[in-house]
Amino acid sequence: MRVTNLYEKKAPVVSMEFFPPRDEGAAAKFDGIVDKLADRRPDYMSVTFGAGGSNRDGSYQTVKKLVEEKQLPTVAYIAGYGLGKDEITEVLDNYKALGVKTIFVIRGDQPKDENFAAHPESFSYASDMIGFIKDRYDFTLGCAGYPEGHVEADSLDKDIEALKKKQDSGAAYVVCQYCYDNQFFFDFVEKCRAAGITIPLIPGVMPVYTIKLTNILSNVCGSTITEELQKRLDAVADEDKETVLQMGIDFAVEQCRGLLKAGVPGLHFYTMNRSKSTAAIIDRLKDEDLL
Repeated sequence: MRVTNLYEKKAPVVSMEFFPPRDEGAAAKFDGIVDKLADRRPDYMSVTFGAGGSNRDGSYQTVKKLVEEKQLPTVAYIAGYGLGKDEITEVLDNYKALGVKTIFVIRGDQPKDENFAAHPESFSYASDMIGFIKDRYDFTLGCAGYPEGHVEADSLDKDIEALKKKQDSGAAYVVCQYCYDNQFFFDFVEKCRAAGITIPLIPGVMPVYTIKLTNILSNVCGSTITEELQKRLDAVADEDKETVLQMGIDFAVEQCRGLLKAGVPGLHFYTMNRSKSTAAIIDRLKDEDLL
């Protein structure tokens, strides 16, 4: 399954992101989560890759489960920070053997393990790794975009320059970091097109799962908690989990409705390995004949 074929043939494309289960308890729940979301008939699912390859075996096993056991169209991530070319090649060869056709390429973050030592030939930029892969494999390659700018970027304009390099190196589509104001995404698309970026730009959707998690992710990802969202967060108690979850579903439905009516090519849901919110959002959008 090549993601670019989906974006060429239908709209909107619905995709969902998972990370490898982190322990036996999470692994026991994972099948049910995937099955519930697979019932919503997403166009593809993607699986993340641990920083510095810290969970690359878990990533491989999760992709293998989705591809072979669940028979679901699946995209595999690779995060190249700290990895040497031989290590990257080994990961890619394994995915190729599974029949994976699309790889999502990010630089990734430095692992928190203080004993981690980066390979001296590791890639400093995602664009360099994209070029390396493009020269050696027939994968369709995706990359990340940041409507509010990457947290390490000097400016949004500089970050868009970096995205242009990813496209020029071989990236064929972009999945964007989530934002809680659609205008960030719309402005980003306009700036990208003006900069010569022509490949599909897909908005990311991160429902509010808990107030604590929303604040943590906002700090890590640099995604602004807007005044409107903050008002809604302030109106509920974090310990009232069901009310918070429902508020997050309502807010995400409003966002998705605006994105779809604007004609976006797809929606990419950051599931956080949970099913209830994403399933409810998709069901409501289908009820409105938006999906």
